[in-house]
Amino acid sequence: MEKFILKYFTLIRTLIAILVGMIISVVLIYLISEMPAYSIKQFFLGPLLSKGRFANVIENASPMIFCGVAIAIAFQAKQFNVGAEGALFLSAAVGTAFAVSTNMPTVLHIIMVLVVAGATGAIWGFIPGILKAKWGASELVASLMMNYIAYFGGLYLINSHFRDKDAGFLVSLRLPETAWLPQFVPGTRLHLGILLAVIFAFLGYYFLYRTTLGYEIRTTGNNQKFAKFGGMNIIKVVVLAQVLSGMIAGIGGMTEVMGIHRRFNWQMTPGYGWDGVIVAIIGRNHPLLIIFAALFLSYLRVGGQILNLMADVPSELVLVIQSIIIILITAEAFLSTWKNKITIKEAEKVEVANESIAQ
Repeated sequence: MEKFILKYFTLIRTLIAILVGMIISVVLIYLISEMPAYSIKQFFLGPLLSKGRFANVIENASPMIFCGVAIAIAFQAKQFNVGAEGALFLSAAVGTAFAVSTNMPTVLHIIMVLVVAGATGAIWGFIPGILKAKWGASELVASLMMNYIAYFGGLYLINSHFRDKDAGFLVSLRLPETAWLPQFVPGTRLHLGILLAVIFAFLGYYFLYRTTLGYEIRTTGNNQKFAKFGGMNIIKVVVLAQVLSGMIAGIGGMTEVMGIHRRFNWQMTPGYGWDGVIVAIIGRNHPLLIIFAALFLSYLRVGGQILNLMADVPSELVLVIQSIIIILITAEAFLSTWKNKITIKEAEKVEVANESIAQ
């Protein structure tokens, strides 16, 4: 049992952190609500009580998965890139401009729009990557500041050149139907982009854990000096991690436009890039775990919305819960004493076994 705990300690610690967050949420609801039993039911079971609500959980998780995988690849290389939000926003704007300016057969049009969006995100990720690799510039500062450039640049592109002047608000021209991602469940907005998000999560896992480049990214993240001593090209690894991060985030942003809105209608950044940071942390930067982390966070968000509408508890409670969970997950000292005791106990067992063999 002890060996199992030590082997999966990080996962167990994450699950315990989530459990503690849920317990605290129940306590808070009891303190705030005048009908706590009803409120708790709406919060925990509300997203499952109708097809539309459950579809919203999956639908909202899609961009979180894209951005979570994007962030995880950069984090695995110990590159603290927070530029997924900017890459997503600008790529969606450029992809929209390309989509409304071209006319192609359906499948080809969808592929080309996604390629353009992914290329835009890749170029956007390349900039902080090369600045870090060549001149040692902080990728955190560079990617954060570039979010503002992406935001205002994307707004300028859409509002000044591709705005639908017949609409009553600031939105782009409507995408041609050949560039729409099909919705496949009647009565919901579930679309092909959700499947693409899961596919990219599996591809991210395969890339990081089954390819040479993925191994180089993880090795560089664990110990850059060792990676350099082993003959790895650190500049290539750093830049590649940032390029892939931007590309995946860019495709994720474009799938939202193609699958749900069918036009660019963001006048504020949607926040999916920041959600990607959260799910990457909860998922421990593992692409497959990020799928479940995104579904969990989306479930909380939808539950919070239902709680706000159906009961007397504000939806901001969800922000409190996710903050507590993240604090516990990132606190290295959380449950460290328990781990140390198990480690010492296992070491003593090994020592006793070695003495028995020696005798």
